[in-house]
Amino acid sequence: MNAGEAKTSWTDSVRALFHPCIMAMLFLGFSAGLPILLIFSSLSLWLREAGVERAAVTFFSWAALGYSFKFVWAPLVDRLPVPFLTRLLGRRRAWILVAQLAIMAAICVMAFTDPARLGSSLTVMALAAVLLGFSSATQDIVVDAYRIESANTDLQALMSATYIAGYRIGMLVAGAGALYLASYFGSETDSYRYEAWKFAYLSMALVMLVGVMTTLIIDEPRTALEDRYQHDTRQYLRFLGLFFVCVVIFISVFAVSSGSVASSKLELTQMFGNKFLSGFLVETFRMLSALCVTSCVAFGIVKFGLVDKEMVMSGYVEPIRDFFSRYGVKTSLLLLALVGLYRISDIVLGVISNVFYQDVGFTKTEIATTVKLFGLWMTLLGGFLGGILSIQFGVMRILFLGALLSMLTNVLFILLAEIGPDLRVLYAVISADNLSGGIAVGAFIAFLSSLTNVKFTAIQYAIFSSLMTLLPKIFGGYSGTVVDTVGYSQFFLGTAVLGIPVLGLVWMAAKKLELTDNGQTQP
Repeated sequence: MNAGEAKTSWTDSVRALFHPCIMAMLFLGFSAGLPILLIFSSLSLWLREAGVERAAVTFFSWAALGYSFKFVWAPLVDRLPVPFLTRLLGRRRAWILVAQLAIMAAICVMAFTDPARLGSSLTVMALAAVLLGFSSATQDIVVDAYRIESANTDLQALMSATYIAGYRIGMLVAGAGALYLASYFGSETDSYRYEAWKFAYLSMALVMLVGVMTTLIIDEPRTALEDRYQHDTRQYLRFLGLFFVCVVIFISVFAVSSGSVASSKLELTQMFGNKFLSGFLVETFRMLSALCVTSCVAFGIVKFGLVDKEMVMSGYVEPIRDFFSRYGVKTSLLLLALVGLYRISDIVLGVISNVFYQDVGFTKTEIATTVKLFGLWMTLLGGFLGGILSIQFGVMRILFLGALLSMLTNVLFILLAEIGPDLRVLYAVISADNLSGGIAVGAFIAFLSSLTNVKFTAIQYAIFSSLMTLLPKIFGGYSGTVVDTVGYSQFFLGTAVLGIPVLGLVWMAAKKLELTDNGQTQP
């Protein structure tokens, strides 16, 4: 290759940054990153200022469990047409628009709900937060599919990088932006003002128009994947009906078991002397029971031919079967355990982090500037380092390094808890925590991508990304209760200890994958 060819290649690379598909992913990434912090950190500060107890605040993190179960309805979004809109906009754009409008509606409901009022206001807020999590997870599913289908392979790296950049900017706007607005409109820790948070959240709903306008402007992917099987409207409706029946069964099991759950928690608390452990065991058994009953009902519906078996097999069974056939049962279970636990230290701590900063004595403006704005740049730097280091030293080594650093930096929060509201210490802790977290996430995304079969990209990636947040978010929902029981210092030490088994899982997975790569085991 001569100099002229090299120059042309660099010029083409720069021009690719302005490719319509690349630019579209920047704005779609922004739209995807905006909602999540309106459920987590920004909402937790709002609830805390409104006088909601710390334990109840962290329970709201469960509203984002939609991200952890999005694989359940991913095949529906992938296959079902949206009446009128699919014909007008195309399959992908129609679903993106529906998800974005639902996100805006959920944010508006939250804005018009004052959690400080007595009565059902907290219930309404919780339901709106659940709708926001469900809608945002749906948007993620479709945008991932759009990204894969809208450009050739040579543009996929730039597409992903631009999407992540937009996602982080969206998180910055929802995190720091919402806090700045609430503070500007007059709400503070010692002088709560509902109207300030109302205007802040309405502003976030208005900002979502960026994503809506992008969806209306962009083209439907020409290379959209076709269904392997063609189905009529009745079969699609039955497939959709199966999903709703399963949802109703799942919720019904939870509702019916509420009485026995309360008594079981009381009995186990008296037996173990630990309210947190008792609650976790009972709720875990409750969820597993609901999943078991729902699965049995779904199996019966398919068995009796009420839903097309091929649709269920291609949507749910084949992607899972492919993964286990490639890696074998033992290695597959090991990899799934690693996926499910890798980020547990970060996520469990992250659920209560904003409440912690506020309890220590930092103002919303200080939190927005240090944790959100400065923390964003440190996370981006960490992600960049994670990608470069993964190329130089291998994904599994950097995956281990990221897990080790994330575990150690959690201990730094103990220092902040002991010293108090010192901005210099906060900057140091945020620098270390976000930099290590960025390295870990950068390597982890590369790891997940390596596990995915391009034939089942949308479904398998939805399963992995759902699994990686499921257990951490369940644990995170109890973080407020744990802090009330043992205090912040012991809680942060506990989150660090949670990372120790992850190091062992990374080491064992590296050994297994090394054997597979060397041809000594069969994938």
